[in-house]
Amino acid sequence: MLSRIRKFLAQGTLIQQFTIGSLIIMILGMISIGRWIEEQIRGGVIKEAGVTTADYMDSFISPNIQELSNSDSISTEHYAVLNRLFGETELGRHTVSIKIWNKDHRVVYSNKPSLVGKIFANTEDQIAAWQGQVSANISNLKDQENVEELAMNSQLLEIYAPVRLNGTGEVIAVAEFYMKVDALEAGIAATQQRSWLVVGSTMTFIYLLLLGFVRYAGNTLERIEGELIDQVEWLEDLLAQNAVLTKRVRHAAADTTTYNERILRRTISELQDGPIQEINLALSRLERVKSQNETCKLIQLNIKIECSDHLPSARKALKTALQGIYSITDGLGLPAELEELTLPEILAQVVRAHEDYTGTKVMLSFNELPERIPLAFKITAYRIIQEALNNAHNHAGGAGQQVRVRYEMDNIYIEISDQGSGFNVSEPVESEKREHLGLTGMRERVESLGGLFKIESKINEGTKVIACLSLQHSGELYDG
Repeated sequence: MLSRIRKFLAQGTLIQQFTIGSLIIMILGMISIGRWIEEQIRGGVIKEAGVTTADYMDSFISPNIQELSNSDSISTEHYAVLNRLFGETELGRHTVSIKIWNKDHRVVYSNKPSLVGKIFANTEDQIAAWQGQVSANISNLKDQENVEELAMNSQLLEIYAPVRLNGTGEVIAVAEFYMKVDALEAGIAATQQRSWLVVGSTMTFIYLLLLGFVRYAGNTLERIEGELIDQVEWLEDLLAQNAVLTKRVRHAAADTTTYNERILRRTISELQDGPIQEINLALSRLERVKSQNETCKLIQLNIKIECSDHLPSARKALKTALQGIYSITDGLGLPAELEELTLPEILAQVVRAHEDYTGTKVMLSFNELPERIPLAFKITAYRIIQEALNNAHNHAGGAGQQVRVRYEMDNIYIEISDQGSGFNVSEPVESEKREHLGLTGMRERVESLGGLFKIESKINEGTKVIACLSLQHSGELYDG
């Protein structure tokens, strides 16, 4: 049953769940409060009836038993008066039974003659009466002395009342009497019905107010929820658009990297096919002019004329320019077969080229690397290692050069370090402004592919260049 109720509540809206749940709680609370009030009313009515009846009975009983203050029994005259009161008057018709106990806890009077002279065990109510308290309750007549009353009634109003000596507070006897409860029960029932009506009406009114407030709050929440859903959908659309744009930007960055390398290759080719050939041709022709210059010198000796000798300086300038162009093309160029090489082969090649060019030693280490990565990633890895090693050679003299590459969870981590003098990363390096790639260029290359780039360096503690290239979305770049 409880599982069905929980299942039913789980299928409803929040307002429906609250409506049903609060209704159940209200009914349980109303029953609990109603029963508590019912018991309070019943106890209060019984107590009030007992006190009122005890005062009324005392006005009849007390004058006829005053001799119990110094005697163990009631006089015959007073005994007869009590018999007449409880046998012939209206009071007697409402009183089912009466007992009067003396200080020896003996029954000295009763409208049931068989009880007179008997001693029964004291009850809590009787003890309280000897202490001057009136007690009243609905009795089930289970005590030994109530056998005759039980034969005629199932329940009676049992009252214990102290009887005091006139003019003093001394209790000289205890009167126990039983009254019919029909009228009392009817009064209690009527009062309880009115209390139930008040409790039910009040709880219903509170429930309706609470339900109205919850429905209003629920409607407000539904409206806010609808607005939030619209905003979430709008944000999801923006995120989707942003993802598309990010993909396009990453794709464009990869294309740009590849395109730039193609431009560099074409520039190198054009330099080699154009200026370099022209300079080589000029140098060869200068060799011819050299012999003519020697002739000019001989003529100068014979006819004493001056010949200008600028050929050696021109030849030297051309050779210097040619070396400079070769140096630039060596720095710009990438291996033509880079696209076909694996990442370990690229790492070995860039390190070997640096060692051959600088005459320094580089320690290379890597774990199991992916066999296939986009060309843009290969170019970026090659350029970062090439530039970082060049910086290590230029600024640290090639001391402690190390290249570490590892592959973890779709990320390629590249770390190039040296044991040079280091620098303060918060201050710009002056020579950085003159380098064609530099730290800024390396950072832009990595971040354009969605990677992370970091420089760690301290004075006299060397420098470490760290790059992280994520292959998570690298599949998007293969089409380019």
